[in-house]
Amino acid sequence: MTAADDGFNETIHAPNRLRICAVLDAVEEIEFSTVREALGVSPSVLSKHVTVLTDAGYVEQRRAVRDTRQRVWLKFTKAGRAAYHAHLAALRAIVNADLGQPDDG
Repeated sequence: MTAADDGFNETIHAPNRLRICAVLDAVEEIEFSTVREALGVSPSVLSKHVTVLTDAGYVEQRRAVRDTRQRVWLKFTKAGRAAYHAHLAALRAIVNADLGQPDDG
């Protein structure tokens, strides 16, 4: 299982996947190339991580023609956005516990 009861999610936690989720959380939908540029990774690296998130049911891909070229658009699924927010809450709980502070929830 990749998601702990406390919301910590090993699938999302990998650095590039966490960054992908942060980008997706800020938008309704975004073009693959825009995410690639934002993260500064190669298309193959981004594709690998998007595949993991897609296989987990967290991300949907949509192919469309734009400017006569095939483009790929990415967006969070409802489950993906919820898993990302739960993971962020789990990270906050870890940091607050380490600092001896209550969780802000």
